Amino acid sequence: QVQLVESGGGLVQAGGSLRLSCVSSRRTFSRDAIGWLRQAPGQDRELLGAISGTGTYTYYTSSATGQFTLSRDNATNTLFLQMSSLNPEDTAVYSCAARTGVVTMTRTSYDSWGQGTQVTVSS
Repeated sequence: QVQLVESGGGLVQAGGSLRLSCVSSRRTFSRDAIGWLRQAPGQDRELLGAISGTGTYTYYTSSATGQFTLSRDNATNTLFLQMSSLNPEDTAVYSCAARTGVVTMTRTSYDSWGQGTQVTVSS
């Protein structure tokens, strides 16, 4: 079972930026598609975007496009989520999820999940 550990969350003022990291324990990390998700209080978990194993392909929801950017470093088994122009509505627990195989924007296709990191945006 792969372990995913997120970090980089915290408190940021509206308009600010944060970069989140997700480290995977899987030796074959480069074969995993990774998705970034968030869950705000009282809301369902939302898939923001996903990146293919090689990093060649990235996909985003319409709401995430332009504000969030995924990247990965397979040499260090690390995935990054760069967030910009944050606003209080972006306050949520952000987590990464993995699946071996083709990248997909279907949330339920991911079978390994991290615990998440809290991001709080103050107005």
